[in-house]
Amino acid sequence: MRPIATLTAQQAQAVRVVFTDIDGTITDEAGRIPARVFETLERIRGAGLALIPVTGRPAGWCDLIARTWPVDGVVGENGGLVFRRRGSAAKGPDARMERTYIQDAATRLANRARLTTLSEAVLARFPGAALASDQPYREFDIAIDFCEDVAALPESDIDGIVAMLTEAGCHVKVSDIHVNAWFGDFDKASMCQRAGADILGLDLLGADAHRAVYFGDSPNDAPLFAAFPLAVGVANVAALAHRMEHLPAFVTQGRGCDGFIEGVDRLLALR
Repeated sequence: MRPIATLTAQQAQAVRVVFTDIDGTITDEAGRIPARVFETLERIRGAGLALIPVTGRPAGWCDLIARTWPVDGVVGENGGLVFRRRGSAAKGPDARMERTYIQDAATRLANRARLTTLSEAVLARFPGAALASDQPYREFDIAIDFCEDVAALPESDIDGIVAMLTEAGCHVKVSDIHVNAWFGDFDKASMCQRAGADILGLDLLGADAHRAVYFGDSPNDAPLFAAFPLAVGVANVAALAHRMEHLPAFVTQGRGCDGFIEGVDRLLALR
């Protein structure tokens, strides 16, 4: 990982879209999103760049984000969906929420039943864990909380949860707060490719990969660290680097939202 200060003007000027994780990336140490982050999001849009958050958080959160944040869309549940508000106004006949799901309703329902049974088995084996508090608003996955609203679990328990879910046939990713598991061959990168094509007309996993910047901090960001040559990790990425198959090309000095703002400042200054 190279310092973000090594990003060049040539690289910055090719960028068309900024993708960013949420938790641990644009949040502060208390898990909040400070006003200066929203100001930074507005600056990204004001610079003529598209902006798409990419998160493991649930569909319910994504509906709110797509409606109320200064964004062009939002990828949620680790790539299971993308929501986009269409139209020129928040209300009126030309306003509508466009929802794209990677699986149809029947498949999601069948997978939900399997995941519910599996989550009960996980919690029985690891009593310190819990379902994430945002679980009721999810369409695709289960999120096992290991430190957000529970006492932090030891690394051995996190490894055990990952192994148990993987053995059950799930696609499993670890964030800085949850172990997420789902049935289906998708991840953050695959839905960013679809969002890039539908919203921007770009081939982001192909010829246009250099036109995207991605900010992240945890193992569920690794598919995008691998996909984008201009991927940026905020400084706290180092704490979970041992769980990642791929690391970002660049890293900031600041942690969390401070690192995100640092990276955006560098990007926009070079443009």
